[in-house]
Amino acid sequence: MGQPVVHWEIAAKDASKLEGFYAQLFDWKISRHSPDYGLVETGGHGGINGGIFQLQEGVPNYNLTFYVHVDDLQAYLDKAEKLGGKTIVPPMPIPNIGQFAMFADPEGHTIGLFKGQ
Repeated sequence: MGQPVVHWEIAAKDASKLEGFYAQLFDWKISRHSPDYGLVETGGHGGINGGIFQLQEGVPNYNLTFYVHVDDLQAYLDKAEKLGGKTIVPPMPIPNIGQFAMFADPEGHTIGLFKGQ
């Protein structure tokens, strides 16, 4: 049996700005856990919560790609661009499964969008 994903994190150059981006894009609730760490509640059935934290001096930058289930890929790509993101992969079919798309947030993190059949 596989191991479930239980948390995700995004290391941000400007955590406050990036928290605002994701809160507006996906309606996520973000609460301050510490001065440099925002706990993210994604909501919805089966949502996985995570965190956005301020990247500290000397800590290597790392990237993470995760996929968010949405009902309209193009609408979210458009919304991401309006908020300062950039489309990386336009909506593409996944035969017999659904569709996906990808965008970069304002700091360049790549995020996937998924829509099932």
